[in-house]
Amino acid sequence: MNDVLDRLSELLEQRKSADPASSYVAKLYAKGMDSILKKIGEEATETVIAAKGGNKEEIIYETADLWFHTLVMLAKAGLKPSDVLAELARREGLSGIEEKNARPKE
Repeated sequence: MNDVLDRLSELLEQRKSADPASSYVAKLYAKGMDSILKKIGEEATETVIAAKGGNKEEIIYETADLWFHTLVMLAKAGLKPSDVLAELARREGLSGIEEKNARPKE
């Protein structure tokens, strides 16, 4: 699985210098973070609707769209999938309640 994420991450980095007229990802980057976040919101809603509908193929398809656009957001922010995977690894074995209580208070 990490291979797929690594390849996508590399491709998303390459698209930062691509022509927005010829690359969907470059067009997202050119529109800025707010547009990328809006797209993530749309994809999250579509994922929820698919899950409510219970069609496994639709759930997979919409989740892939959500993950893809989340990877675009990470790349725009200068982050990589490995940063998120490291955080998940850090949380592995922790109770969700313990992890939440250990977060800095705002």
